[in-house]
Amino acid sequence: MTRRNSSTVADAPEADWDARAADFDDEPDHGLRDPRVRAAWADRLRGWLPGHPADVLDLGCGTGSLSLLAAEQGHRVTGVDRSPAMARRARAKLAGHGARIVCGDAAAPPLAPRCCDVVLVRHVLWALPDPASVLRRWRGLLRPGGRFVLVEGVWGTLAPVGVPAARLTAHLAPLTREVRLERLSDDPLLWGKDVDDERYAVVAVV
Repeated sequence: MTRRNSSTVADAPEADWDARAADFDDEPDHGLRDPRVRAAWADRLRGWLPGHPADVLDLGCGTGSLSLLAAEQGHRVTGVDRSPAMARRARAKLAGHGARIVCGDAAAPPLAPRCCDVVLVRHVLWALPDPASVLRRWRGLLRPGGRFVLVEGVWGTLAPVGVPAARLTAHLAPLTREVRLERLSDDPLLWGKDVDDERYAVVAVV
């Protein structure tokens, strides 16, 4: 799942996300239908994900666009989304790629500890009521030497919502041994347009 209004994902019923599934991919950075936008995200993922086949857990995967890119790059992908309609679309999108899509809460995935090498999350943490606790829970899903790949930001002017980069890196500091911040606001190809708000990725190795 990705950006919405200031109500939290935890408060949003599955039916709300189900209703959005049909047109969710219309946003350039959701559906990645524009080949230039798709290529921009694929290039970023190559730099963020391991250079060898890895178990990638895409939490709040939505319709599975990033999951598909990761699978196409040779990774073994599990996606989790709480919306049955989003999960169905993700399964269809990833058919034939050996990916597994689970319908469940991204904040508390129904998965075993140390099940993955990468926790990949885009635009989910900002909408959760206690990101620090969620990060600690996600940390338990990573194997030794694994990594977080977190894409977040701050959106809006009158009533901005989001997670500032400084806050997220502070949450990660006690959980990881290496944190790298990459600013994304100045790359319009990622979003299909120019943006002037804060958008970034954090890659943190445990």
